[in-house]
Amino acid sequence: MIKLLAVDMDGTCLNGKSRITASTIQALREAARAGITVVPTTGRNLFCLPHRLAEGTLYSARSEEGRKNAGLFRYVISSNGARVTDIRERTTLFREMIPKDTAVSLLERCKGQRLITASHINNRYLLQGRAAAAAGRIIYGKDAKGIYCVRDMAQTVKKSAFQTEELQFYFFTKRDRQRLEALLSLYPDLTAAYTSVYAEVFSKNAAKGRALEVLARQLGIAREETACIGDGENDLSMFEASGLSIAMGNAFEGLKEKSDYVTSSNNRDGVAKAVKKILDAERFVRRFRCAED
Repeated sequence: MIKLLAVDMDGTCLNGKSRITASTIQALREAARAGITVVPTTGRNLFCLPHRLAEGTLYSARSEEGRKNAGLFRYVISSNGARVTDIRERTTLFREMIPKDTAVSLLERCKGQRLITASHINNRYLLQGRAAAAAGRIIYGKDAKGIYCVRDMAQTVKKSAFQTEELQFYFFTKRDRQRLEALLSLYPDLTAAYTSVYAEVFSKNAAKGRALEVLARQLGIAREETACIGDGENDLSMFEASGLSIAMGNAFEGLKEKSDYVTSSNNRDGVAKAVKKILDAERFVRRFRCAED
């Protein structure tokens, strides 16, 4: 019986237009009503969760749809496992940050490179430069509540009273990525997950899988009672920590090979279809047990 469902956001719950569909939201609500602990598990920071998911849970509902989300989720794994938050109690259950000296050193080394720099600090998304911040607000729309513009990321991190959850570097060419990889090789205490346009950099001790294990242990949920859905390189550790792993149809091949099941793509409501299969299986097991009794 599945008791905890960890669900990635970008490329999984969100379609190619960075939007979460009504079918996906409804499926997650049905899972929560069935008693499954739904856990958004994302590379995003806490305050940049999809607004259709966050309304009614992370912040006050202003719409009928938002009011339906009440109780949808309580726990969030954010910044690729750097933080686990209990939003009901407003407490951090787990954190694994990038040391300040390390973050500042890397950011200083990246100056002069053709990179757009971002960071996650205190559950907020900081972007260096007005143009980058404006582009982020356009791309993410209402999901961009947590985006803030800074002039110099290295100085911002250095002066901040909070530790850094994650650094992000957007690159324009393959050569830019190679230069970034060379710089990151100088920091063995960091790890990185890549997409075709950016790298997410976080502590080597932070991972979605480790955060999921910590949360499940605190909730008294066994590995075989956990399931996860994802699409990217940063979801590999989550797949290794779950009893049931489901890859999106648009997932990279390495993740599909590690999965127990491949659902449809994020543009074809793959999450909704996967959740339906989980719930159908749960109902079958319950009927079988009732028949035995």
